[in-house]
Amino acid sequence: MPRPPRLSPDELAAALHGLPLWSGDGEGIRRTVELPSFGDAVAAIVRIGFVAEAMDHHPDVDLRWRTLHLTLVSHSAGGVSGLDLDLARRIDALLPG
Repeated sequence: MPRPPRLSPDELAAALHGLPLWSGDGEGIRRTVELPSFGDAVAAIVRIGFVAEAMDHHPDVDLRWRTLHLTLVSHSAGGVSGLDLDLARRIDALLPG
């Protein structure tokens, strides 16, 4: 599988305008979301996991009680790529805003 190209700083800045729940830089984009309960947070991880597995592109997930900290980066590209933006949009569709 070919490596996805890393986004330039300008491309990333423009893309983040369309992803207001995410922030970051060329090293990764991040989103934190608080769910109503621990069980809801675990269920969200499972939903994200199925989407990520289908894309073969996997986020870093840190669960703290009912709060998820998500980080997306394309390690093979050495930074953020279009795959990360696509996964961020799909995650946004799964989680409350």
